[in-house]
Amino acid sequence: MGSVSRAVWCTVVGFGVIAALTARALLTDVSDFRKRHPVTTYDHYEKLVRRVASGEEKVLVMETPVLTMTSGSSGCSKMLLNTKETNRDFSQGALVCSDVMRESFSGTASLHTAFRLFYPSSQHRSEAGLQIVATPFSYELTPHVCTSPAAVLQVQNECDALYLHLLFALRDRHVGILESRFSSALFEAFRYLEAHGEELVDDVESGRISSRLALDPRLRVQLEKRMKPDRVRGAEIRSAIAEGFKGVALRLWPRLHLIHTVDSGPHRIHGESLRQHYCRDVAFYSPLYATTEGELYNSLIGVNLWPHLDTRRYLLCPRSMFFEFLPEKHFDAQHTPNTLLMDEVEEGKNYELIVTTASGLFRYRLGDVVKVVAFHNQSALKKAVSQWPGAKLVDYCCAESGILGDSSGGAQPHYQVFLELRGVRNLTEEQRYKLDVCLQADCSVYRSFRIKGSIGPMKVQLVGEGAFHQLRNHMISFSHTSADTFQMQRVIRRKEYADFLLRKTVS
Repeated sequence: MGSVSRAVWCTVVGFGVIAALTARALLTDVSDFRKRHPVTTYDHYEKLVRRVASGEEKVLVMETPVLTMTSGSSGCSKMLLNTKETNRDFSQGALVCSDVMRESFSGTASLHTAFRLFYPSSQHRSEAGLQIVATPFSYELTPHVCTSPAAVLQVQNECDALYLHLLFALRDRHVGILESRFSSALFEAFRYLEAHGEELVDDVESGRISSRLALDPRLRVQLEKRMKPDRVRGAEIRSAIAEGFKGVALRLWPRLHLIHTVDSGPHRIHGESLRQHYCRDVAFYSPLYATTEGELYNSLIGVNLWPHLDTRRYLLCPRSMFFEFLPEKHFDAQHTPNTLLMDEVEEGKNYELIVTTASGLFRYRLGDVVKVVAFHNQSALKKAVSQWPGAKLVDYCCAESGILGDSSGGAQPHYQVFLELRGVRNLTEEQRYKLDVCLQADCSVYRSFRIKGSIGPMKVQLVGEGAFHQLRNHMISFSHTSADTFQMQRVIRRKEYADFLLRKTVS
């Protein structure tokens, strides 16, 4: 039993009523655990986590945990628990990834500096004084290794912090690694560089920080002590930018050899934009599997041992949590579904992940669909857009028509898809139809619902330039997340966000 029995013991303490378990001795093996304990969703835990936040002890876990909040970008924020064991497992996974990186990318062994794009995690306290954070892991800006001084983490305004990160990175021509939690953060950094490049170069040349930034005077003095006028470097940056932003990363930093960031799942679109545009000809390493909703970003699920493969593959880590797999045909089952174990899944088939963790989640439906050997990403959308001449996919999401009410534009249930494209100002009806056809070809469940008439054809809305960037800023301002942990969700469940994109629709 191992980790399963440990998790079940916690179940007796905090989750026994739901699980109908009265003693640890009732469970003899994995089979017994799966028979007696139901598959769960967050609704089963919300009140229990609130009890923990209010100071009640030995609920779900035996120790006093740190409370973490998801971004809430696809719905309401979820409060979860983080324990010493999950921290230890995550750290072990990070060490494995560091070893893989050193073995796979020879340039990482040479002397270089790193542009680490991290922001301070917002911290709050529960009514009982327990710490509530967006992520329990703190990232240090190590002197002589990182381009940004540690003092940058004192800047709470995201735009000002990003400006400073870029300013100190641009000053250093010896940057070898660009690093962020998710590729979306690096993508936003390069977009910001496009918009504010001239101002940044002026600061590099003058050795001062723009007066536009609302910095504490003492902090400004502290940061400007790290600077000096550098007209030679300023001229290098101007020359690199003057050639355009395709491949600009290598022109700015000729020794750059690696982009270290999660670029799979919901972050794939930004990873591809970086690879094809800003960071052409630079290697990428996506070290860890991050869940779509972000609930378990702080837990070790899978590590990437094959960094050179274009299709991201992650080895699931059974010592960090207990995995079950829900077959695709049972995704919409109303009863407790039959799950499979690791040795029962079939290569090439799709499954939803169900996990039992040391942080108090038991047979928990993550909502992530994975394909054995390769992850199931947004291939249908990419196939459709690739057939539209001159079109470049910037970002996208969808919403179920039920949350839109009268503005959904149809009586039959359907998906409302929002696209931001470069090179296209209008969509034809044929192009909209093609997207629906591609999704049916790629997803058997969607095709079956369409054939049965349970749902109608999707409605495709083209939004204006910058719409998703504006939505991102709006989401961050009303959530408990920092800019580098934010994840743009592909399924929007809040009407206000869908209405926001409807107002940005141009076709």
